[in-house]
Amino acid sequence: MNIFTKHISQALSLSETAVDNTLALLELGCTIPFISRYRKEKTGGLNEVQIAAISDMNERLKDIAKRKETIVKTINDAGKMTPELQHRIDSCWESTELEDIYLPYRPKRRTRAQVAREQGLEPLATIIMMQRESNPLEVAKRFVTSENSLSHHSTPSSGSIVPTVEAAISGAQDIIAEMVSEDERSRNSIRGVFRRNAVIISKVVKTKKDTDEAQKFSDYFDWQEPLRRCTSHRLLAMRRGEAEGVLRVSITADDNECVEKLCRQHVRGYGKCSRLVTEAIEDSYKRLLKPAIETEFANMSKEKADDEAIVVFTENLRQLLLSAPLGQKRVMGVDPGFRTGCKIVCLDAQGNLLHHEAIFPHPPVNKQMQAAISMEKMLDKYHIEAIAIGNGTASRETNLFIKDVLAGKYALPTDDNSNEKPAHNIQVFTVSEDGASIYSASKTAREEFPDEDVTVRGAVSIGRRLMDPLAELVKIDPKSIGVGQYQHDVDQTKLKKSLDLTVESCVNMVGVNLNTASQHLLMYVSGLGPALAKNIVDYRKEHGAFASRAQLKKVPRLGPAAFEQCAGFLRIPCAKNPLDGSAVHPESYALVEKMAKDCGCTVVELMKDAEKRKQINLKQYVTDTVGMPTLTDIMHELEKPGLDPREQLEEFEFDPNVQTIDDLQEGMILPGIVTNITNFGAFVDIGVHQDGLVHVSQLADHYVKDPNQVIKLHQHVRVRVKEVDYRRHRISLSMKGIK
Repeated sequence: MNIFTKHISQALSLSETAVDNTLALLELGCTIPFISRYRKEKTGGLNEVQIAAISDMNERLKDIAKRKETIVKTINDAGKMTPELQHRIDSCWESTELEDIYLPYRPKRRTRAQVAREQGLEPLATIIMMQRESNPLEVAKRFVTSENSLSHHSTPSSGSIVPTVEAAISGAQDIIAEMVSEDERSRNSIRGVFRRNAVIISKVVKTKKDTDEAQKFSDYFDWQEPLRRCTSHRLLAMRRGEAEGVLRVSITADDNECVEKLCRQHVRGYGKCSRLVTEAIEDSYKRLLKPAIETEFANMSKEKADDEAIVVFTENLRQLLLSAPLGQKRVMGVDPGFRTGCKIVCLDAQGNLLHHEAIFPHPPVNKQMQAAISMEKMLDKYHIEAIAIGNGTASRETNLFIKDVLAGKYALPTDDNSNEKPAHNIQVFTVSEDGASIYSASKTAREEFPDEDVTVRGAVSIGRRLMDPLAELVKIDPKSIGVGQYQHDVDQTKLKKSLDLTVESCVNMVGVNLNTASQHLLMYVSGLGPALAKNIVDYRKEHGAFASRAQLKKVPRLGPAAFEQCAGFLRIPCAKNPLDGSAVHPESYALVEKMAKDCGCTVVELMKDAEKRKQINLKQYVTDTVGMPTLTDIMHELEKPGLDPREQLEEFEFDPNVQTIDDLQEGMILPGIVTNITNFGAFVDIGVHQDGLVHVSQLADHYVKDPNQVIKLHQHVRVRVKEVDYRRHRISLSMKGIK
C-alpha cells in the first residue's frame, strides 16, 4: 500500500482501496481521463475531480516528505535531535505545524536574541522566564562584563561586552521575545485571534489618488472588512492595486487581545520578573509574532483567493471549450472593422482556407454596394452554409449589413437582368474573437498559414471557432481567451496546471477524429503529448487516413502504453470496424464481439438493434477485470456510438434598436449573451460594445450562492437595464422577474 494512502483516504473521505489503486495507476503513468473512463473497477467509479484531488494531495505529501528530510538532517547536524522530536516530525503532515516544530532549530540570521546568547545571557533569560526571583536586577549584575573583567585568555569581540545591568536585562528580554515567538502554543493562539477577527485594510497612496490609473481601484481607497468575509475578487483587486503602487494593504487583529493571550500563557504572578516577561511579550508580539502571522495570513488568504479564482476560470474555460459546435459546414469567417475594412475568409467543411478578401461597407470608406457584390459572389461561389462574425469593433454594424445582403435588400444585378436577387437561407452567428489576435501572431498560425498575414489568420480562427470551438481554442493560451477573473494575478504555475487538466478533460470527453484532428488537438489526447501528436500527423500525411485504431501501433514511438492510454479517445468515423468510431476501448472489442456472437448477429447489427441489446444479460460477462461499470458504459456506447456530448448551436440576434450605450434606458429588457462568469456575477453582451454586469444578487428571484448554478457561458438570456454609468462605462443589469 502507498505510504500516503491512509492520509489521502481520510482527508478526502474516500475508501483506502480506491485511493491506493488510483495512486498505483497514476504511478504507472495513466492519465486522469483514462483512469476515470476505463478503470472504474479499480477506482470504485471515482470521477475526474476526485482523481485529480488524489493526485494533488499525493504531490503535496511528497513535497512535505522531502521537506522533512531536510529538517531532520539539519537538526541532526546540530546535535539537537531527540526521540520525542523525531516522533513529532514523523507523525506531522501539515506544513504549518511542521514549520512551527522546526522553527526553534532553524539556522537564523544574526538576531538580537542571537547576539544576547553570544553575550552569555541565556541563563539570565531562563531565570527571568521562571519568574521566581524577587530581585532580577541583582541577579543581572552577575552577567555584567567589560573588557577588563573578561579572561585574558579570551579574544572577545566588542559585541560580547555587557556593560550595564540594563543591557543585561534588555538582552535577556530579547531572548525571551524570540522564545515566545517560536513557541508553538504562542503562534497558534495568535493564529486563533487572526482567524476569528482579522481585518483587511486598504488605503490609497495619497500621491496616486487623483491619477487616472488609480480610479479603477476607487472602491478600495478607504476600505476595511473582516478577512474571513473578504471575497476572492475583492482581495485580488486590492492586491493588484497594491502591486501597482496605488493601494497599501494590511491585515491586522486586536493587538490587546493578542498580547493578553500571550501573557496568560507565559506570565505567572505579579513580581518584577513577571513585569519583565510582560515587556518581552509585548516586544515579541509587535516585532516578531505580528509581522510573521500577518504575512502568513496574507499568503493564506491570497492562496485561497487564487484557488477560488482558478476554479472560476477553469469552469468558464470548460464551458467555453464545450460550446455547441456548428459541425462540418462551409463557413464564411468575418473579422469586422471600420477603417481597415472587414476581412472575409471562406472555408470548406474541413476548415481549409479557400479564399480571402477585404470589403469596406462602413465609414470612412462606405463602399456598401461593392462590398455587397463581393459578398454575393463569395456566398455563391463557395456554397457558404453559415457565417461567423467576430464580436469586436464594428460587429453589430457588420451583422446588420450582412443580414441586409442575405435578405436581398441591395439591388444587385442577376443573370436574367431582373434586378431581383432571392434571399439566402444562411445562418449568421456572432463569435467571440477573444484570443484570435494572439493566435494569428503565434507560431502555430504561422505554420498553418505561412503565406497569409495576421488578419487572414484571425478571420480563419473566427470561422473555425464556429465549426468546432474545442478544436480551435486548444491552439490558444487559455489566459488569452478572456473568460478568467484576475487570471494574471493568481499563482501562474497552479493556474497553468489546472487549465491544462481542464483542456485535457474536455478533449477526451468529446473525443477526437483521428483523421482530421490538428497536432494541437491531438497533443491533449490521453497518453500522447506534443511529440507523439506530431508523429501521428506526419504518419497521416505520409500514409493517408487511418483505417483502424490498430494502425496507430505503426506510428513511430507510439508503444503499447501510449496506445492503451489514447486509443479509446480517438475516433475513426465510418471505419471498417464500427467500434473504431466509438468510445469502446480496443481492449473490450473481443467482449463486444462475444456479445454479438451470443446474440447470433454481427457487431454492426448489435449496434443497430435495440431489441438484441436488451436481451443481453450483462452479469454473464463479468470477469475479474471487467465489472458492471465497464459493461454498462459499453452498452451506452453501443446505443449511441461516438455521440458528441455538446449541445446544439442556436442563432442569436441583438435588439436592433440598441446600438450604443447611449441608446440604453433604465427598465429596458434586452436579449444578451453571457460572455464571462465570476463568483460575483455574470457579464452579458447586449450589443453596445460594453458588457453589462448582472450581479449575483440579480441573477434569479431566489438566493444564488454560485452563479454557475443558474447560468452558463454563452447562454442566451434576457436582461433588464438597472443602471447606466456613462462616465465609467458601466452597465448594471438584472435577470430578476424576467420570464
